Amino acid sequence: MNRSKRAFYIMIVILLLIIADHATKWAAIHFLKETENTYVFLGNLFRLEYAENKGAFLSLGAELPAGIRTLLMIGFNTLVLTGLLCYLFAVKHIALISVGALTLVAGGGIGNLIDRILRDGCVVDFMNMGITIGKFSVRTGIFNIADMAIMAGLFFIISHELLNLRKGDIEEKK
Repeated sequence: MNRSKRAFYIMIVILLLIIADHATKWAAIHFLKETENTYVFLGNLFRLEYAENKGAFLSLGAELPAGIRTLLMIGFNTLVLTGLLCYLFAVKHIALISVGALTLVAGGGIGNLIDRILRDGCVVDFMNMGITIGKFSVRTGIFNIADMAIMAGLFFIISHELLNLRKGDIEEKK
């Protein structure tokens, strides 16, 4: 696929991710935050509840001083996402799975970055999954569509690399 066609598809996927992310965040604000409701599904396997996250993954860095947190969560993320997009648009040869995976990471990152810029450094989160058996409970952190895109992209990147390593091991043994 040529670079201009690839750039077009990357932009479409990122735009669709941002729209889905912010539409669901809008719904979370209006149906969860404003009503203070929590919705539980499938015996508490899936839960919808409003939360604001000032930190990164699992609130990492949420307790940092505001200036440092802003520098990291907005400034550093902007640099990383800009670099990622430049790479995606400029590289000549790249596997389609890598393009898709990195596009998911970029789209999710941009969705959360927009949140941080518009919501005083906070990201709206609203989904939670887990199991409870008696006194035993395991739950994920609270997340959003952008977080799911980032995690899916990372999963695809890691899986692709592990499969390539394995393929290399098999070819070496021949």
